[in-house]
Amino acid sequence: MASPTPDQVLAEILDARYSCRAFGPEPVPEPVIDRMLALAQRTASWCNSQAWQVHLVSGEALAQLTKSLGEHVMSQPQAPDIPGPTSYDGVYLERRRGAGYGLYEALGIARDDHDGRVTQMLENFRFFGAPHTAVISTPKALGTYGAVDCGAYVSTLLTAAKSLGVDTIAQASIAMYADHVREFLGVAEDRDIVCAVSFGYGDPDHPANAFRTDRADLATVVERLG
Repeated sequence: MASPTPDQVLAEILDARYSCRAFGPEPVPEPVIDRMLALAQRTASWCNSQAWQVHLVSGEALAQLTKSLGEHVMSQPQAPDIPGPTSYDGVYLERRRGAGYGLYEALGIARDDHDGRVTQMLENFRFFGAPHTAVISTPKALGTYGAVDCGAYVSTLLTAAKSLGVDTIAQASIAMYADHVREFLGVAEDRDIVCAVSFGYGDPDHPANAFRTDRADLATVVERLG
């Protein structure tokens, strides 16, 4: 039997990856984390600037961040470094709603269940029970290009993690409270908080992990010329 080609291996990894929203408590071994980060470090970047800086938080430090951030979110307004979208319109709104409705349906949360939705929203700030989170920042001076580089880094990190059997979720929600995250982690003032990637081993029996988003057909996102 022929060995799978590199693109087939990559396709298998990409198909298997999903946004994990319920983790078990087992930590990822340090050699696996190191390998995951080493693979992600190969990410291409503008002028090879490698804009990303990673604060890896685990153990007691993560427990303290979870507690303090949860309290902060319930009492303070959002204060992102990088402004969020001004609106979701057209197909982007449809995709956003599809993802949200699909998750709530998997969890059995009705559209009018306000308390249930708030409870699920707060799971973002306990990192869905993940044993590790990587908070990613970029130099303010690099502007949009630095943030784009960090996005590329996140994509590589998610893929590298899955290739090693590690489950992940990228979390923009953390960046909405950049002021608190910066203070807790001691991130320099000249850096913008971009997002976090929480990771560990997903709970296969949790209903949130049975939910999957779809992807648009190539014909809707690619315009061919020539």
